[in-house]
This record gives sequence, structure tokens and C-alpha cells, in this order.
Amino acid sequence: MWTVIFSQRFDDWLKEQEEDLQEKVLADLGILKVYGPDLPRPYADTIKGSQYKNMKELRVQFSGKPIRAFYAFDPIRQAIVLCAGDKSNDKRFYDRMIRIADDEFTTHLAKQKKESKQ
Repeated sequence: MWTVIFSQRFDDWLKEQEEDLQEKVLADLGILKVYGPDLPRPYADTIKGSQYKNMKELRVQFSGKPIRAFYAFDPIRQAIVLCAGDKSNDKRFYDRMIRIADDEFTTHLAKQKKESKQ
């Protein structure tokens, strides 16, 4: 099993969602725990345009809505789920979310590096 952790941003987003969506996202994250970086399509896909080549999206379908949760594996091989949202009818979804995911992952890596030096 792989370790999956949440950024505060993702955790806040998840708590704002209706219970059925929370359960679906958590169930799909359970699949990520099993397969780790090898999670195949249609469950996950690599993100193009990120500054991190290992940035991926968890592809969740819920009540006809395409929910995407962005994640990456850090140097200690744990997945951090960075942010999420509904991409329905949002032409700028990826532009906006990739920027957020990259910023969140940069912050996570810096924090991890600082903690390893202590």
C-alpha cells in the first residue's frame, strides 16, 4: 500500500463537498493507495503543462460531473493530493488548477526539505 496525504487546500475542498461526493473521491483515492504511481487510465492521467513531470490527476466521475484531483509523488514516495475541482464548463480549469497544484507541491517539497534538515 502507498501512503496518500492531503494538502490543507485539498482537505478544505473535500470537506465542502456533499457527502456522496466525499465518499466517491475517498473510494477512488483508495485505488490510488493500492496502485500508487502505476494507477492507469481511466482512473488517472499525467498532467501536461505542469512544472513537475510527475504531476497527475485522479479522474473521478460523479453524477455526470468530471471531478479532477491533482496529486504527485514526493521524494519519499508518498502521494500528496494538492487540489481538486469540477472541470465542467470551465475552459480555463487546467490553466488555473495546474498553477495551484504546482504552487502547493512546491510548498510541500520545501517544507519536506526543511524538516529533513532538522
